[in-house]
Amino acid sequence: MEGRSDLTRTTLAVLFVAGLIAACFWILRPFLPAIIWATTLVVATWPVMLRVQQRLWNRRALAVTIMTLALLLVFVVPFWLAITTIVDNFDRIVDWGTSLKSFKLPSPPEWLAGVPLFGERAAQFWESVAASGVEPLVAKAAPYAGDAASWFVAALGGLGIVFVQFLLTVIIAAIMYVGGERAAAAARRFGFRLAGERGEQSVQLAGQAIRSVALGVVVTAVAQSVLGGVGIALAGVPFAAVLTAIMFMLCIAQLGPLPVLVPVVIWLYWSGESGWGTFVLVWTIVVGSLDSILRPILIRKGAHLPLVLLLAGVIGGLIAFGLVGIFLGPVVLAVGYTLLQSWMAEEVILHDEAAARRD
Repeated sequence: MEGRSDLTRTTLAVLFVAGLIAACFWILRPFLPAIIWATTLVVATWPVMLRVQQRLWNRRALAVTIMTLALLLVFVVPFWLAITTIVDNFDRIVDWGTSLKSFKLPSPPEWLAGVPLFGERAAQFWESVAASGVEPLVAKAAPYAGDAASWFVAALGGLGIVFVQFLLTVIIAAIMYVGGERAAAAARRFGFRLAGERGEQSVQLAGQAIRSVALGVVVTAVAQSVLGGVGIALAGVPFAAVLTAIMFMLCIAQLGPLPVLVPVVIWLYWSGESGWGTFVLVWTIVVGSLDSILRPILIRKGAHLPLVLLLAGVIGGLIAFGLVGIFLGPVVLAVGYTLLQSWMAEEVILHDEAAARRD
């Protein structure tokens, strides 16, 4: 009878704790995106904040002020400008896409067929499109473009909500900067209480994964989009700001700048600007290959984890959770990967010890 009473009490206690946790998450649900963004930004930039504090006579208030302004300029402003630029010019982009139906592609240049590996196929495809027009291609791409636009609008939500989330992110990040050491110690204690040394290691690994993504993905996306935007602006391509914003979002989504730069090269050649077309073509090769050089170097500075794992986390997290999933995806995969590796290593050690005792 006493055992049954203890079981009932334990069950009720577990249900009460689970209900309390669920209620807390329900109450904090409007603030969760901002909290997650602020946490990722603070974790990624915490070493920078400590160096700034040392240079400002160890004044935490001055360092927090500088870092908050830096977050506005480096992280929040590019996202906000990219989103607002695309949304403000969305109708113009759609009209421009519709006008492509009457676009007449000229014959391919003679040098294209001589390009190794893919030149002959590219020239044949160009000739077929020039003969039939681009309207069949536009008709085939229209459903995918509509789905992409719907997903983009659904992921962003209203601009007012996004702006409020950005403000909340900056405010929460400033609060976290003030008491970052206490928050980090609490997170490590929670991890240790949950799973011992392995849990504490997982908390530290999560921070390293966040820094890796912030360095490798965001910095590379900014570099590629800025350089690509400079190239198309020098070439006099219209909608340069819009195209730069689109490149930034595509680079964040790990699609790269080529979906923007390649059509720009084709458009320049079609317009008779062969010189600028060649310039942008060379510039496209340089900017497109930048991620394969810069991103691995930056990611390796944050965490010694498989590059494929982090990139899969970025893409999968973006699809599953939206923009904030860029950081959530790699963190979840990195922690899961490390726990799995630790568990398998522990099993090997136990097996070796058992075999040694038998011998």
